[in-house]
Amino acid sequence: MERSTFVYDGDCAFCTRCAEFVERRIPTRARVLPWQFADLDELGLTEAECDEAVQWVGLDGSRAAGPDAIAALLGSSGRVWRIAGAGLRFAPVRAAAWPVYRWVARNRHRMPGGTAACSLPQADRERLYGPPGG
Repeated sequence: MERSTFVYDGDCAFCTRCAEFVERRIPTRARVLPWQFADLDELGLTEAECDEAVQWVGLDGSRAAGPDAIAALLGSSGRVWRIAGAGLRFAPVRAAAWPVYRWVARNRHRMPGGTAACSLPQADRERLYGPPGG
């Protein structure tokens, strides 16, 4: 692996919008890509992990999920974003971030840019819309 990787759910419009924001506004050398187009075996990730939360695989092999992955991504970025990432790793903030992240993940189909497909488990999305990347 040549660089760190941030993986998100490309079938979810809300997640895709967030990833597009990262690509436009957050200066990072990490790859930002949908898990449906990632080599999960190379990254050491499973579809289930990626369907559950965003994932971070560091160049050093470190791994993180959910808000911890977001903190790692921010930590790999420019100065202001690194400060935000450090704040997200601060124990009280991190403790609050997980329940908020889980709530957003469960309700992502209701978020701006979200679609009904965002609320379906991967197996149901494949049944309705076909396999990833297909």
